[in-house]
Amino acid sequence: MILKDSGERREFTSGAVRDCADDKGRCDLLPLKQVSELFEGENMWVVGILNHLNSFLYTGDTEDIYRVIYLFIFGILKVDMQTAILEVSKQYEDGARKYNERNWEKGIPLHCYIDSGIRHLLKYVRGDNDEPHERAFIWNMFGLLWTLENKPEMNDLPFKK
Repeated sequence: MILKDSGERREFTSGAVRDCADDKGRCDLLPLKQVSELFEGENMWVVGILNHLNSFLYTGDTEDIYRVIYLFIFGILKVDMQTAILEVSKQYEDGARKYNERNWEKGIPLHCYIDSGIRHLLKYVRGDNDEPHERAFIWNMFGLLWTLENKPEMNDLPFKK
């Protein structure tokens, strides 16, 4: 499955580029704890994921992001870790074709990974099949973790303050 492409790019000060985010919403600004409560009784995996993302936003505890990945892979996708990682590697391959290899390593602000990740999570759970949302969600979580460790200057999340 090919990644969607608007043909428009946003370029960050680091030189990294991503598809434009205009008119997609800003999922990183949602009150995630309150949004998670709307999923109570409907999808407990989503509740857990949104609560851990919310916790991460305000504490910076990367354990929350690892829990998010585990909940998504084992609770929502219901696949083994090897299969999930191999699928995500296809996202890296597609991204290399779309943006050039290792574009994301130049540095993308952390809020972009949260924003895009939540959007892909919600689209996957909703059943959208216009692009590989499950791969994109995990890719964004990996990008978030890598950037936090290797490009701390890209941290623009609340816990930094």
